[in-house]
Amino acid sequence: MRARDIGLEIGSRAPGPGNAITDVEGVRVGMTTVVEGDDVRTGVTVVLPPPEPLFAGCHRLNGNGELTGLEWIRECGMLTTPVAITNTFSVGVVRDTIATANPPTLDDWALPVVGETWDGVLNDIRAQRVTPEHVSAALAHAHDGPVTEGNAGGGTGMICHGFKGGTGTASRVVEVAGRPTSVGVLVQANHGARERLTIEGVRVGTLLGPDLVPLPGAQAAEGAGSIIGIVATDAPLLPGQCDALAQRAALGVARLGGAGEISSGDLFLCFATGNRGLVGDAPLSALHMVRLDLVNELLYATIEATEEAIVNALLAAETMTGAGGRTAHALGAERLAETLRPFGVLR
Repeated sequence: MRARDIGLEIGSRAPGPGNAITDVEGVRVGMTTVVEGDDVRTGVTVVLPPPEPLFAGCHRLNGNGELTGLEWIRECGMLTTPVAITNTFSVGVVRDTIATANPPTLDDWALPVVGETWDGVLNDIRAQRVTPEHVSAALAHAHDGPVTEGNAGGGTGMICHGFKGGTGTASRVVEVAGRPTSVGVLVQANHGARERLTIEGVRVGTLLGPDLVPLPGAQAAEGAGSIIGIVATDAPLLPGQCDALAQRAALGVARLGGAGEISSGDLFLCFATGNRGLVGDAPLSALHMVRLDLVNELLYATIEATEEAIVNALLAAETMTGAGGRTAHALGAERLAETLRPFGVLR
Protein backbone atom coordinates (compact mmCIF):
# COMPACT_ATOMS: atom_id res chain seq x y z
CA MET A 1 0.00 0.00 0.00
CA ARG A 2 1.07 3.57 -0.73
CA ALA A 3 -0.22 6.96 0.38
CA ARG A 4 -2.46 7.43 -2.64
CA ASP A 5 -4.01 3.98 -2.18
CA ILE A 6 -5.76 5.31 0.93
CA GLY A 7 -6.65 8.67 -0.64
CA LEU A 8 -3.73 10.56 0.88
CA GLU A 9 -2.51 13.05 -1.74
CA ILE A 10 0.38 15.04 -0.34
CA GLY A 11 0.77 18.51 -1.86
CA SER A 12 -0.82 19.94 -4.96
CA ARG A 13 1.53 18.71 -7.68
CA ALA A 14 0.86 15.56 -9.67
CA PRO A 15 3.15 12.53 -9.42
CA GLY A 16 4.86 10.99 -12.42
CA PRO A 17 3.49 7.80 -14.01
CA GLY A 18 5.18 5.50 -11.49
CA ASN A 19 5.36 7.97 -8.60
CA ALA A 20 8.99 6.91 -8.16
CA ILE A 21 12.53 8.16 -8.67
CA THR A 22 12.62 6.01 -11.81
CA ASP A 23 10.18 8.44 -13.45
CA VAL A 24 13.32 10.45 -14.24
CA GLU A 25 14.44 8.95 -17.54
CA GLY A 26 17.61 6.89 -17.33
CA VAL A 27 17.48 6.33 -13.56
CA ARG A 28 17.44 2.71 -12.39
CA VAL A 29 17.15 1.14 -8.92
CA GLY A 30 18.38 -2.25 -7.75
CA MET A 31 18.10 -3.98 -4.38
CA THR A 32 19.20 -7.03 -2.49
CA THR A 33 17.32 -7.91 0.69
CA VAL A 34 19.17 -10.03 3.25
CA VAL A 35 16.98 -11.84 5.79
CA GLU A 36 18.56 -14.84 7.50
CA GLY A 37 17.64 -16.69 10.67
CA ASP A 38 16.39 -14.73 13.64
CA ASP A 39 18.84 -11.85 13.63
CA VAL A 40 19.86 -10.76 10.10
CA ARG A 41 17.60 -8.05 8.68
CA THR A 42 19.52 -5.87 6.24
CA GLY A 43 20.40 -5.30 2.58
CA VAL A 44 21.65 -2.87 -0.04
CA THR A 45 19.97 -0.45 -2.46
CA VAL A 46 21.65 1.05 -5.52
CA VAL A 47 20.50 4.04 -7.56
CA LEU A 48 22.08 4.13 -11.01
CA PRO A 49 21.99 7.47 -12.83
CA PRO A 50 22.70 7.60 -16.57
CA PRO A 51 26.31 6.39 -16.95
CA GLU A 52 28.10 9.70 -17.42
CA PRO A 53 29.11 12.63 -15.18
CA LEU A 54 26.11 14.70 -14.10
CA PHE A 55 25.81 17.94 -12.18
CA ALA A 56 25.05 17.26 -8.54
CA GLY A 57 24.80 18.85 -5.12
CA CYS A 58 24.25 17.80 -1.52
CA HIS A 59 23.06 18.92 1.88
CA ARG A 60 23.66 17.90 5.49
CA LEU A 61 20.77 18.45 7.90
CA ASN A 62 22.65 16.67 10.69
CA GLY A 63 25.97 14.92 10.34
CA ASN A 64 25.76 11.84 12.57
CA GLY A 65 25.94 9.64 9.49
CA GLU A 66 27.85 8.88 6.33
CA LEU A 67 27.48 9.44 2.60
CA THR A 68 30.89 8.86 1.08
CA GLY A 69 32.23 10.96 -1.76
CA LEU A 70 30.40 14.16 -0.85
CA GLU A 71 33.57 16.25 -0.53
CA TRP A 72 34.43 15.58 -4.17
CA ILE A 73 30.86 16.36 -5.22
CA ARG A 74 31.10 19.66 -3.35
CA GLU A 75 34.44 20.37 -5.01
CA CYS A 76 33.64 19.51 -8.64
CA GLY A 77 29.84 19.74 -8.64
CA MET A 78 29.43 16.40 -10.38
CA LEU A 79 28.28 12.87 -9.60
CA THR A 80 30.38 10.29 -11.45
CA THR A 81 29.37 7.01 -9.76
CA PRO A 82 26.35 4.95 -8.78
CA VAL A 83 24.80 5.73 -5.40
CA ALA A 84 24.28 2.95 -2.85
CA ILE A 85 22.62 2.80 0.57
CA THR A 86 23.09 0.10 3.21
CA ASN A 87 23.56 -0.28 6.96
CA THR A 88 26.16 1.64 8.95
CA PHE A 89 28.70 -1.15 9.31
CA SER A 90 28.50 -2.30 5.66
CA VAL A 91 29.51 0.93 3.94
CA GLY A 92 33.02 -0.41 3.35
CA VAL A 93 32.09 -3.61 1.56
CA VAL A 94 29.50 -1.82 -0.59
CA ARG A 95 31.96 0.91 -1.53
CA ASP A 96 34.74 -1.57 -2.31
CA THR A 97 32.48 -3.74 -4.45
CA ILE A 98 31.32 -0.79 -6.53
CA ALA A 99 34.95 0.28 -6.96
CA THR A 100 36.00 -3.15 -8.22
CA ALA A 101 32.83 -4.20 -10.08
CA ASN A 102 33.15 -6.28 -13.23
CA PRO A 103 32.06 -4.95 -15.64
CA PRO A 104 33.28 -1.64 -14.22
CA THR A 105 30.77 0.94 -13.06
CA LEU A 106 33.46 3.61 -12.55
CA ASP A 107 36.34 5.28 -14.34
CA ASP A 108 39.86 4.30 -13.26
CA TRP A 109 39.68 7.01 -10.59
CA ALA A 110 36.48 7.69 -8.71
CA LEU A 111 35.04 8.06 -5.23
CA PRO A 112 31.97 5.80 -4.89
CA VAL A 113 28.97 7.34 -3.16
CA VAL A 114 27.60 5.10 -0.40
CA GLY A 115 25.24 6.12 2.38
CA GLU A 116 24.07 4.38 5.53
CA THR A 117 21.48 4.25 8.25
CA TRP A 118 21.71 2.10 11.41
CA ASP A 119 19.57 -1.05 11.53
CA GLY A 120 21.02 -2.42 14.77
CA VAL A 121 17.68 -2.79 16.57
CA LEU A 122 16.42 -5.50 14.21
CA ASN A 123 19.70 -6.61 12.63
CA ASP A 124 22.86 -8.08 14.11
CA ILE A 125 24.76 -5.23 12.52
CA ARG A 126 28.17 -6.31 13.81
CA ALA A 127 27.86 -9.56 11.89
CA GLN A 128 28.29 -7.56 8.67
CA ARG A 129 26.22 -9.94 6.58
CA VAL A 130 26.13 -7.76 3.45
CA THR A 131 28.61 -9.36 1.03
CA PRO A 132 30.12 -8.35 -2.33
CA GLU A 133 27.73 -10.81 -3.96
CA HIS A 134 24.74 -8.92 -2.55
CA VAL A 135 26.08 -5.64 -3.94
CA SER A 136 26.81 -7.18 -7.33
CA ALA A 137 23.28 -8.61 -7.49
CA ALA A 138 21.74 -5.21 -6.74
CA LEU A 139 23.84 -3.63 -9.49
CA ALA A 140 23.03 -6.40 -11.98
CA HIS A 141 19.29 -6.26 -11.38
CA ALA A 142 18.87 -2.48 -11.35
CA HIS A 143 15.90 -1.47 -13.51
CA ASP A 144 13.54 1.34 -14.28
CA GLY A 145 9.84 1.16 -13.47
CA PRO A 146 8.35 0.21 -10.08
CA VAL A 147 10.56 0.33 -6.98
CA THR A 148 10.02 -2.09 -4.09
CA GLU A 149 9.33 -0.19 -0.87
CA GLY A 150 9.24 -0.88 2.85
CA ASN A 151 11.26 -3.86 4.11
CA ALA A 152 13.47 -3.98 1.03
CA GLY A 153 17.10 -3.44 0.09
CA GLY A 154 19.01 -1.21 2.47
CA GLY A 155 15.75 -0.34 4.17
CA THR A 156 15.05 -3.89 5.31
CA GLY A 157 15.79 -3.42 9.01
CA MET A 158 15.02 0.28 9.40
CA ILE A 159 12.62 2.01 11.83
CA CYS A 160 10.91 5.37 11.21
CA HIS A 161 9.15 7.46 13.86
CA GLY A 162 8.94 4.35 16.04
CA PHE A 163 7.13 2.33 13.35
CA LYS A 164 8.67 -0.09 10.89
CA GLY A 165 10.32 2.07 8.22
CA GLY A 166 12.59 1.43 5.25
CA THR A 167 12.69 2.27 1.56
CA GLY A 168 10.26 4.71 -0.02
CA THR A 169 9.98 6.71 -3.21
CA ALA A 170 7.76 9.28 -4.92
CA SER A 171 7.90 11.79 -7.78
CA ARG A 172 6.37 14.98 -9.09
CA VAL A 173 5.96 16.44 -12.56
CA VAL A 174 5.92 20.24 -12.82
CA GLU A 175 6.05 22.66 -15.71
CA VAL A 176 9.34 24.53 -15.93
CA ALA A 177 10.21 26.81 -18.84
CA GLY A 178 7.20 25.55 -20.74
CA ARG A 179 7.95 21.84 -20.53
CA PRO A 180 7.05 19.01 -18.11
CA THR A 181 9.92 18.33 -15.73
CA SER A 182 10.28 15.35 -13.39
CA VAL A 183 11.62 15.28 -9.85
CA GLY A 184 11.98 11.91 -8.13
CA VAL A 185 13.05 11.07 -4.59
CA LEU A 186 14.15 7.84 -2.93
CA VAL A 187 14.61 7.65 0.84
CA GLN A 188 15.96 5.16 3.32
CA ALA A 189 13.92 6.23 6.34
CA ASN A 190 15.26 5.31 9.77
CA HIS A 191 14.65 8.51 11.70
CA GLY A 192 12.20 10.43 13.84
CA ALA A 193 10.46 10.34 17.21
CA ARG A 194 7.01 8.72 17.46
CA GLU A 195 5.40 11.69 19.22
CA ARG A 196 6.48 14.06 16.44
CA LEU A 197 5.04 12.16 13.46
CA THR A 198 2.64 14.55 11.74
CA ILE A 199 0.86 13.77 8.46
CA GLU A 200 -1.14 16.51 6.72
CA GLY A 201 -1.24 18.41 9.99
CA VAL A 202 -2.57 15.47 12.02
CA ARG A 203 -0.52 14.44 15.07
CA VAL A 204 -0.51 10.78 14.05
CA GLY A 205 2.34 9.84 16.39
CA THR A 206 0.47 11.20 19.40
CA LEU A 207 -2.80 9.57 18.42
CA LEU A 208 -1.02 6.24 17.84
CA GLY A 209 1.17 6.29 20.93
CA PRO A 210 3.06 3.35 22.45
CA ASP A 211 -0.07 2.29 24.34
CA LEU A 212 -1.69 1.45 20.97
CA VAL A 213 1.36 0.54 18.87
CA PRO A 214 4.37 -0.52 20.96
CA LEU A 215 7.78 0.95 20.25
CA PRO A 216 10.60 -1.42 19.31
CA GLY A 217 12.41 -2.73 22.36
CA ALA A 218 15.97 -1.69 23.25
CA GLN A 219 15.74 1.34 20.96
CA ALA A 220 18.00 4.31 21.52
CA ALA A 221 16.51 7.65 22.52
CA GLU A 222 13.56 8.68 20.39
CA GLY A 223 14.71 10.65 17.38
CA ALA A 224 17.93 8.68 17.08
CA GLY A 225 18.47 7.24 13.62
CA SER A 226 19.09 8.62 10.16
CA ILE A 227 17.61 9.27 6.74
CA ILE A 228 19.33 9.26 3.38
CA GLY A 229 17.48 11.01 0.54
CA ILE A 230 18.40 10.83 -3.15
CA VAL A 231 16.80 13.43 -5.43
CA ALA A 232 16.89 13.09 -9.22
CA THR A 233 15.56 15.48 -11.83
CA ASP A 234 15.68 15.83 -15.60
CA ALA A 235 15.84 19.62 -15.29
CA PRO A 236 18.97 21.35 -16.64
CA LEU A 237 20.41 22.48 -13.32
CA LEU A 238 23.83 23.74 -12.29
CA PRO A 239 25.54 22.37 -9.14
CA GLY A 240 24.37 25.21 -6.90
CA GLN A 241 20.79 24.60 -7.98
CA CYS A 242 21.25 20.89 -7.19
CA ASP A 243 22.40 21.96 -3.70
CA ALA A 244 19.14 23.88 -3.34
CA LEU A 245 17.00 20.84 -4.19
CA ALA A 246 18.99 18.62 -1.83
CA GLN A 247 18.46 21.17 0.92
CA ARG A 248 14.70 21.25 0.35
CA ALA A 249 14.46 17.49 0.78
CA ALA A 250 15.14 18.25 4.45
CA LEU A 251 11.93 20.32 4.51
CA GLY A 252 9.99 17.24 3.42
CA VAL A 253 11.47 15.42 6.40
CA ALA A 254 10.52 18.33 8.67
CA ARG A 255 6.91 18.48 7.45
CA LEU A 256 6.41 14.98 8.89
CA GLY A 257 8.05 15.88 12.19
CA GLY A 258 11.69 15.00 11.58
CA ALA A 259 13.92 17.46 13.39
CA GLY A 260 17.45 16.47 12.39
CA GLU A 261 18.10 15.49 15.99
CA ILE A 262 21.72 15.56 17.07
CA SER A 263 21.76 11.76 17.20
CA SER A 264 20.51 11.44 13.61
CA GLY A 265 22.40 11.41 10.33
CA ASP A 266 20.30 13.21 7.73
CA LEU A 267 22.08 13.53 4.38
CA PHE A 268 20.71 14.38 0.94
CA LEU A 269 22.09 14.20 -2.59
CA CYS A 270 20.60 15.64 -5.79
CA PHE A 271 21.70 14.97 -9.36
CA ALA A 272 20.33 16.50 -12.56
CA THR A 273 20.31 14.80 -15.96
CA GLY A 274 19.39 17.89 -17.99
CA ASN A 275 22.99 18.75 -18.93
CA ARG A 276 24.97 15.99 -20.63
CA GLY A 277 28.38 15.67 -22.24
CA LEU A 278 30.07 17.46 -19.35
CA VAL A 279 33.34 15.57 -19.81
CA GLY A 280 35.03 15.00 -23.16
CA ASP A 281 37.65 16.27 -25.57
CA ALA A 282 36.02 19.63 -26.26
CA PRO A 283 37.59 22.44 -24.23
CA LEU A 284 34.16 24.02 -23.58
CA SER A 285 30.78 22.50 -22.78
CA ALA A 286 27.49 24.05 -23.84
CA LEU A 287 25.21 24.23 -20.78
CA HIS A 288 21.63 25.13 -20.00
CA MET A 289 20.16 26.17 -16.68
CA VAL A 290 16.70 26.79 -15.33
CA ARG A 291 16.27 30.52 -14.83
CA LEU A 292 16.61 31.36 -11.15
CA ASP A 293 13.08 32.63 -10.69
CA LEU A 294 11.68 29.38 -12.13
CA VAL A 295 13.46 27.05 -9.70
CA ASN A 296 10.77 27.36 -7.03
CA GLU A 297 8.52 24.77 -8.70
CA LEU A 298 11.37 22.26 -8.47
CA LEU A 299 11.87 23.10 -4.80
CA TYR A 300 8.19 22.55 -4.05
CA ALA A 301 8.24 19.30 -6.03
CA THR A 302 11.22 18.06 -4.01
CA ILE A 303 9.54 18.82 -0.69
CA GLU A 304 6.32 17.07 -1.68
CA ALA A 305 8.04 14.03 -3.17
CA THR A 306 10.28 13.59 -0.12
CA GLU A 307 7.33 13.81 2.24
CA GLU A 308 5.33 11.28 0.23
CA ALA A 309 8.33 8.95 -0.15
CA ILE A 310 8.62 8.72 3.66
CA VAL A 311 4.90 8.01 4.04
CA ASN A 312 5.16 5.37 1.30
CA ALA A 313 8.04 3.74 3.20
CA LEU A 314 5.91 3.66 6.36
CA LEU A 315 2.86 2.21 4.58
CA ALA A 316 4.74 -0.41 2.58
CA ALA A 317 6.69 -1.64 5.60
CA GLU A 318 5.43 -4.73 7.38
CA THR A 319 5.83 -5.65 11.04
CA MET A 320 9.23 -7.28 11.55
CA THR A 321 10.80 -9.21 14.40
CA GLY A 322 14.57 -9.45 14.40
CA ALA A 323 17.64 -9.58 16.60
CA GLY A 324 16.97 -10.23 20.28
CA GLY A 325 13.30 -10.86 19.53
CA ARG A 326 12.71 -7.12 19.13
CA THR A 327 9.72 -6.14 17.00
CA ALA A 328 9.07 -3.01 14.95
CA HIS A 329 5.36 -2.69 14.26
CA ALA A 330 3.97 -1.45 10.96
CA LEU A 331 2.00 1.77 10.85
CA GLY A 332 -0.43 0.00 8.54
CA ALA A 333 -2.60 1.49 5.81
CA GLU A 334 -5.92 0.71 7.48
CA ARG A 335 -4.75 2.10 10.83
CA LEU A 336 -3.46 5.29 9.23
CA ALA A 337 -6.64 5.77 7.20
CA GLU A 338 -8.79 5.36 10.32
CA THR A 339 -6.63 7.89 12.15
CA LEU A 340 -6.74 10.50 9.37
CA ARG A 341 -10.33 10.11 8.19
CA PRO A 342 -12.00 12.19 10.96
CA PHE A 343 -9.79 15.14 10.01
CA GLY A 344 -10.97 15.27 6.37
CA VAL A 345 -7.54 14.99 4.78
CA LEU A 346 -8.24 11.90 2.65
CA ARG A 347 -9.65 12.31 -0.84
